[in-house]
Amino acid sequence: MATPAPGKEESSTKQTPPIPNAVIDRSSGEQQDGKQWGYDLYPERRGEKYKPSWGRVLLGMEGTENLDKIKCERNVYKCVKNSPMVKLMMGALKSSGCAIDIRRHIACEVCDVSVSGGYDPVLNQVVVCQNIARNEGIVQGVLTHEMIHMFDYCRNDLDFKNIDHLACTEIRAANLTHCSFMSAWTQGDASPFNIKEAHQNCVKTKALNSVLAVRKVSPEEAIAAVERVFPKCYNDLEPIGRRIRRNSKDMYKAYMEGPMYGYDVE
Repeated sequence: MATPAPGKEESSTKQTPPIPNAVIDRSSGEQQDGKQWGYDLYPERRGEKYKPSWGRVLLGMEGTENLDKIKCERNVYKCVKNSPMVKLMMGALKSSGCAIDIRRHIACEVCDVSVSGGYDPVLNQVVVCQNIARNEGIVQGVLTHEMIHMFDYCRNDLDFKNIDHLACTEIRAANLTHCSFMSAWTQGDASPFNIKEAHQNCVKTKALNSVLAVRKVSPEEAIAAVERVFPKCYNDLEPIGRRIRRNSKDMYKAYMEGPMYGYDVE
């Protein structure tokens, strides 16, 4: 996760587990710092080949990158074939004129341990972090989340260099796919006395940390962007149509309702 800018208080943000939705972008020349756009979290996005540390190889923590990639690609394929959420998002993208070819638009790569996935709008690719997203359930969450960013880029003329646009798509992805009362509780956004606000607080926290992870801005700037766009973006449930609750049948309901909204789901 990106650290606050010098002189800013770290207490302005809350520590969360690896971020499943970091959006990455490339600048056109005016920005040369990879950290400015999140590329330091995705070394292979910079054209570098990942080189494991000998010390970590001896400890059994690295050195299985080729095997990890194969496992990751198998999990991606299983999700594309079986996950109602991934199938719904692929159908929505196809119906919007942005059909996905999994060989072209999804890549398994080694990433920084603070993120589990990302979306690269320049290459129009979803990145699944093979060293973090190690099972089918996590891969499903990453794919669904990043495909929301891809959908926003396809349908909503999204400009990832605009911090308000970035905050909006992060709010939408967290709102539709990740936050529940239990996840809000674990990251300190919920208590028995504010259950009604727990989901919104969770969404704000996840969106804030995602913005900070991939943009070299202060916590105050990120918070301001999230708050500016929150009401509009929180209420935009396209294309899933509902907030998915943990351990519920919401994902299957959303998938079955897809054709009602004109999405070509299979």
